[in-house]
This record gives sequence, structure tokens and C-alpha cells, in this order.
Amino acid sequence: MPTLEALRSYWSPNEVWVNLLLFANILGALLLGLVAGYERTYHGRAAGMRTYGLVCMASCALTIFSGYPQHWFGGAHAAWFGTHFAPDPTRVVQGIVTGIGFLGAGMIMKDGLSISGLTSAASLWASSAIGILVGVGFYAAAILLTGLSASLMMWAARIERLLPARPAIALTLTYKPGVQPSREALDRTARDRGYQVAGGSFSVRFSEGRHIWRFVAIEVDRRKALPITGLAGDLSKLEGIEAFEIGHARN
Repeated sequence: MPTLEALRSYWSPNEVWVNLLLFANILGALLLGLVAGYERTYHGRAAGMRTYGLVCMASCALTIFSGYPQHWFGGAHAAWFGTHFAPDPTRVVQGIVTGIGFLGAGMIMKDGLSISGLTSAASLWASSAIGILVGVGFYAAAILLTGLSASLMMWAARIERLLPARPAIALTLTYKPGVQPSREALDRTARDRGYQVAGGSFSVRFSEGRHIWRFVAIEVDRRKALPITGLAGDLSKLEGIEAFEIGHARN
């Protein structure tokens, strides 16, 4: 049975010092992840600041704790097991991370050019890191990771909206039979409305005498850019367009 003294060892000066070191590393990893994720957010990608921040700090937590085995389980690692072979939590961690990876993949949904569920999958993976930190006795670091994860989920989206960005929209244009569309005309029409066609997203299909163009347009001029409702009104008036589909793209 664990004694009160054994429980106090989890908050000994040495243990607190190691947790503070983990604090600094986790916080630094979060900041770096946010910076890396902002570039993706700016270009309208699905994995943005929140996803990168969560994955970066969780990876840091899972990496740094393995560097202090003498402090696992309240520093009683060697005393409890003596000369016998001690358990190796890193092997357990490998299984946990692999299992959570498969679980997170099931949360990611793709609908056309839009992807959802990436941040949820990343937050689930981060929660596994929290559980691992608690399991090896790094309680304070686990508390910090929990607070940072929750704050990131609640507030990072608001920060993203305040920062400059280039939103993307997904469009599918169905032309009337016999109409031969022009890519140059499409680019010019997009620029006049504050958008630029993303070349790597362009696809063309021909069915029943109709050209069907599918692509992503990125906002490049906020002053001229129209909302989706305004673009829908414009598209309905364009010559040669029989039908269209438009929506926000997170790719």
C-alpha cells in the first residue's frame, strides 16, 4: 500500500523542478506550433493554428517525459524495483499513440474539397498525452497540458479570425451544352471579384455535352471579395452557366 510519504514524493522539490522544465518546453512547443500553423491558416488549409498547436505541444510532452526516467512515479522508480527489471512505460506509450492515431483517423471527414475533424482528432491525441503524463506522475505538467489544450480549443479560433487570412471557397461550375469555357475568362472573372483560382485544385470533367469545372478560389483582395451569397448571385447571371455549387473550402 502506498504511504503518505510516497504520495508526497510526487510534489517534492526535484519533481516540481522537472515539472517546471516540462512547463517551459510544452509552452514553447505550443507557441512554435501556432506560428507554423498560422501559415496554413493564412492559406485556408484545414490543418491550421489549433491543429498544429495541439500536435506540437502533445508531441513535446510525449518526448520530454521520456528523458527523465529517474523522476517517473514520484522518483521512486529505482527504490520500488531494486535490481529487478522495471516496467518500461515507453512501450505502453507506443501502443497508446498508435491506437489513438487510428481512432483519430475515424474522426476526419472529407466532403468534396472540404475537410473537417482534424482539430478534434488532434485534441483527442493531445488528451492521450495528458493521460500518459498523469500515468507516470507528472501531474503538474498534465494539468498545464490540459489547460493549454482547452484554451486552444476555445480561444484559438477567435485569434485566427482576428489575424489576416486568405479564405478559400470551393466551386463547381456546370456549363450549358455547347458552351466552350475559357480559363482566361474564368481567371479574369475571379480577379474582378477579389479571388484567385488555385491552380493545383483545378479539375475538368465532360459529361453529356457539358463541361464541368471544379476548383478552389482563394481570396486575394478583401475589399473586392464578395461573400458566398454575393458570389451566388453573380454566378446566376453569368452567360453560359447552367448550374453551380459553391461552399467554404478547408483544404
